[in-house]
Amino acid sequence: MKLHILGIAGTFMGGVAALARELGHEVEGSDQAVYPPMSTQLEQLGIALRKGYLPGNISADCDEIVVGNALSRGNPAVEQVLDDGRRYISGAQWLSERVLPGRDTLAVAGTHGKTTTTTILTYLLQAAGRAPGFLIGGVAEDFGVSARLGGAPAAEPSSGRPLFVVEADEYDTAFFDKRSKFVHYRPLVAILNNLEFDHADIFPDVAAIQRQFHHLVRTVPRRGRLVVNGEDPRLAEVLEMGCWTPVERFGLEGEGLDWTARLLAADGSAFVVVHRGAALGEVHWPLLGRHNVMNALAALAACAAVGVDVAGLLPALSNFRSVKRRMEHLGEARGITVYDDFAHHPTAIRTTLEGLRARVGGARIVVAMEPRSNSMRLGAHAQALAPSLDGADAVVFLHRPELAWDAARVVADVRGDAVAAADVDALIQALVERTRDGDHVVFMSNGGFDGAPRRFLARLRDD
Repeated sequence: MKLHILGIAGTFMGGVAALARELGHEVEGSDQAVYPPMSTQLEQLGIALRKGYLPGNISADCDEIVVGNALSRGNPAVEQVLDDGRRYISGAQWLSERVLPGRDTLAVAGTHGKTTTTTILTYLLQAAGRAPGFLIGGVAEDFGVSARLGGAPAAEPSSGRPLFVVEADEYDTAFFDKRSKFVHYRPLVAILNNLEFDHADIFPDVAAIQRQFHHLVRTVPRRGRLVVNGEDPRLAEVLEMGCWTPVERFGLEGEGLDWTARLLAADGSAFVVVHRGAALGEVHWPLLGRHNVMNALAALAACAAVGVDVAGLLPALSNFRSVKRRMEHLGEARGITVYDDFAHHPTAIRTTLEGLRARVGGARIVVAMEPRSNSMRLGAHAQALAPSLDGADAVVFLHRPELAWDAARVVADVRGDAVAAADVDALIQALVERTRDGDHVVFMSNGGFDGAPRRFLARLRDD
């Protein structure tokens, strides 16, 4: 079968493309914005990529069009597909029909930490010899790809079914399917990492997101497991809507936790894993922050839910390398350390900076931020953005003209030194003027950022 994937450079759709190739399909695709790491993965897979959504970019001999959720009615390619009566399907439905049958699915949901937790879980299952398939919303350093099939599907349900780990997004599925993507996956094990307001372009309030999470809860069988953040009151409210599956709760503080941790280092780089009061062993790893300790607990609980002895896996985490663009260390120049991070929600920004602060102590932290997500552009997080940056000593915002909110007000509310720049060249210049030996510079964006992190590092080296 020959597929054309609309929105192929997105992290989810790029993973769909990789799985389709592994299944033996011929794959081509198109996208408007193309940047690493997905563009690099597609190139390595030899997948033909056409820029833009011109109707002519879709080959006439394609059997099926897989449509990403970034495309809507009015898009030229979408309109042509509809006019021509061509066969089309969403990426989430394609995954549920072509890959997941015959496999036991482990789905990782939550406002924050989905990609990192999915990667930790996949890494641990691999270390346990389970050879899981996976689709991660980013390129895992330990695997070099964002998706693979794993073991062959089983013909009949049994305890020996191969496993598939999927990052389970609450964002809507496609222009023709407004349900959250994760309702398609029917997981055996579902991690509910946390729940906050986000995606202001499709959800009017937190209650609407909670309703979608409960749709996911309704699909998990009684033989399965729900792994739930026991510190999150909004997730507790979701379970109060009805729960038919055994629940394992994780957290660092609170009552009734099945999985918890005792920190051995303030920055989260070392901790003891505790299961129902019994210490299972220590973890020493390169990740930072309380939030990543929580991510690890969720992944370990999910491993235990499918029969893995997790105590023996703890030493493996010392070699875990995480995901590109999750506090990815890009390099150093002139004594300045540069990181690339995907954080785009105030909570993720705050927890990421807290983890880095615990690691670097009194060293200066400088943040370069592109408010790019739909919620950021709509101003849904404008009020919470400045306080989330309290861990930074200086902040440079990329304030593009299309931002719908007053960046000057946010800049004024930032605790440290803060300015706005109209373009990436101006942003890099502002950073050069503000940074000095010993600083840690963190670029935060859920998009390409016009290559700003590597351009800044190159500028430092050239100077």
